[in-house]
Amino acid sequence: MRYFVWFSYDGTRYHGWQIQPNGITVQQELQRCLSLLLREEVNVVGAGRTDTGVHARQMAAHFDIGQLPMSVDDLAHKLNGLLPQDIGVSKVEAVSDDMHARFSAVSRTYHYYVHTQKNPFLRQYSLELHYQLDYERMNDAGRILLEYEDFGAFCKAGSDVKTTLCKVTHAQWHQTSETTWYFEIIANRFLRNMVRAVVGTLIEVGRGRMSLDEFRQVIEGKKRTQAGESMPAKALFLEEVKY
Repeated sequence: MRYFVWFSYDGTRYHGWQIQPNGITVQQELQRCLSLLLREEVNVVGAGRTDTGVHARQMAAHFDIGQLPMSVDDLAHKLNGLLPQDIGVSKVEAVSDDMHARFSAVSRTYHYYVHTQKNPFLRQYSLELHYQLDYERMNDAGRILLEYEDFGAFCKAGSDVKTTLCKVTHAQWHQTSETTWYFEIIANRFLRNMVRAVVGTLIEVGRGRMSLDEFRQVIEGKKRTQAGESMPAKALFLEEVKY
């Protein structure tokens, strides 16, 4: 039987989702707790790989087991009792054998949060900016992303990806208060470091350091060195995965 686990996590102290040889990861913790509760080695497959320090409000992973020794509700409850406080399970559900946490997903939504006034309650999950941005021009640039499919310019150098093609369907800045904004981007898939590199390049546009034509040239050039800097991970959230 195949089961989906729906959960969220604060990525601050994790070296991303995927198991690493030199640091604690979310996948490692989830597998450890599932294996303890189910009394057999359990391998989980996630909907994607979030980088070190990136958070998730909604993440999905699947695992296979011959016989679940408890109800799905009991498993979710016991997982929450065993997992660290910065990982929370919302639901465990049985799915068909052909459902795949990664390959069956049709879209993923990320938010990147920024604020322009010092706020002690935002410092861990939003980027404080000390300069003015033209959000209208940044949204003009965001719409340009929808015209392209190759985002090699925003892929971390040395990544082991087979293709840099993605279908971006939405890319827009939203204002939530006088001093807070977030960037929302939706695509079928994302490259390693892509969202933070896109945000860094959009900020160059917003500061007047890059024109819209130059933004196009960055995309078409497909070179990471031409794009903006990668912004800090702490302000990035995987918000939703759709199947």
